[in-house]
Amino acid sequence: FTSDINFLTINTKSRTTLTINYGTKHAENLEAKSGAYHLYIAAGGIYIKAYDELGVFYALQTLRQIVESPAAEGGNLPALSINDWPDLQYRGVVEGFYGTPWSHEVRLSLIDTYGRYKMNYYIYGPKDDPYHSSPYWREPYPADEAEQIKELVEACNRNRVNFVWAIHPGKDIRWEEEDIQNLINKFESMYQLGVRAFAVHFDDIEGNGTNPYYQTELMNILNDDFVKVKGDVLPLIVCPTEYTRLWAN
Repeated sequence: FTSDINFLTINTKSRTTLTINYGTKHAENLEAKSGAYHLYIAAGGIYIKAYDELGVFYALQTLRQIVESPAAEGGNLPALSINDWPDLQYRGVVEGFYGTPWSHEVRLSLIDTYGRYKMNYYIYGPKDDPYHSSPYWREPYPADEAEQIKELVEACNRNRVNFVWAIHPGKDIRWEEEDIQNLINKFESMYQLGVRAFAVHFDDIEGNGTNPYYQTELMNILNDDFVKVKGDVLPLIVCPTEYTRLWAN
């Protein structure tokens, strides 16, 4: 966790220690959930025990908040004990709006913020990215944009955030074998950039792409022919066309 504690000032004259333990044998009295931790600060040092590696990261984010707060002015940390764990499985942000997408620099900054506040999902799906939606969703990203996607994935990994790349093919998808293969090929190109989580968005479309039976069949194919084959890809996320009772029948 060396790269996660750069917010701490190392004082060679101090005898304060930071002790970290995680895993099943250290999880006594912890909530049995990924991300659970106990942070204990006392005169003898700082102690972290966690359910898993993610729990250690979250404990360090809490420690960072304490170090940067008025409670730590003068270089002294308050004695305290915190037991914490995530109640919500999905905590994050969908960049799925219309208009100018966020810049690469803004995304990198936001991903750091997500990690600090223990968010675990960032879904990339700006509607005006032509390689996410029409007209170029079938084609791989140009080299410079592909490199930026790779950097976003790496930033998410550092911050323990799942980078979910979403595709929006419904405006002009053809429900035939060629386009299904086009979609799998696009997923494969994103996989090569480090993406390990995917979403398919069918919102805000009309016409043939809205057929819920075809959408379901497609998701099953993607699950069988891509997700299960890869073995290290998270379960697919889908946004159907009719996702609210405001207009669904």
